[in-house]
Amino acid sequence: MQALKHFLIAVQFFTRIPVVGRLAAWVGYSPDMLRASAVYFPLVGWVVAAVSGAVMWFVYATLPALSATPWAAVLLSTAAGIFLTGAFHEDGLADTADGLGTGFPPERVLLIMKDSRIGTYGALSLFLVVLTKVALLVVWVQLSLTWALCVLLMAHTVSRFFPLCVIKALRHVGDAPTSKSKPLASQISWRGLCMALVWCVPPFIGSLSWFPGLVMVGGVSFSALCAVYMAWRLRVRIQGFTGDGLGAVQQLSEIGFYLGALWVAGLRGW
Repeated sequence: MQALKHFLIAVQFFTRIPVVGRLAAWVGYSPDMLRASAVYFPLVGWVVAAVSGAVMWFVYATLPALSATPWAAVLLSTAAGIFLTGAFHEDGLADTADGLGTGFPPERVLLIMKDSRIGTYGALSLFLVVLTKVALLVVWVQLSLTWALCVLLMAHTVSRFFPLCVIKALRHVGDAPTSKSKPLASQISWRGLCMALVWCVPPFIGSLSWFPGLVMVGGVSFSALCAVYMAWRLRVRIQGFTGDGLGAVQQLSEIGFYLGALWVAGLRGW
């Protein structure tokens, strides 16, 4: 039962799925519970991928078989995912881009990242990242709808594991008393990290029946490289991570999976 409560805390924190009324009273909340819920962040990726994938499949299956159909399916799928998460990670990406795009010292960068207004760097980064995700997924749908759904599931799952690695590797910086990510910043154990990794295994194994495993390995590898790059940038520019920075890690890791898997598929002639 406690595990279910922690999962629902993760769902409540990262999506717009309502956990209210008697259910919310039963689940409860505390910083310790939020910290424990980190184990289930990749599992939240299952939920987001399930909804996005269902929309993609439905639109692709019901619209006429035209060249624009993959674009319609992927755009509506992406919109569904953004709506479900409340653009949580995209908002973090935009704020991080605004801060890291400047040449200011860390203290000023953190102030810019906390500003709710979006700047040029944030707007351009958000536009390019969403457009890139859509374009890469369209290529996958054109190759195979089944492959696209497998890639979607793995990307959403893995990209929610790598921010936990950043939490483990870096220290939390910024305005700790008011930061929503502060409860996650301490006591992330190796055991918890390994348990979170376990949630990435079933999608990988399940996809092997439909999808070449080597392509999945390529996606995970490039996704990890994107996360390492983003962690390095955060360490160099602000000497740690913020909640916005974790959102940027998730977004770049997701793109990295789509792109890395597609490169390997192209090299193998699939």
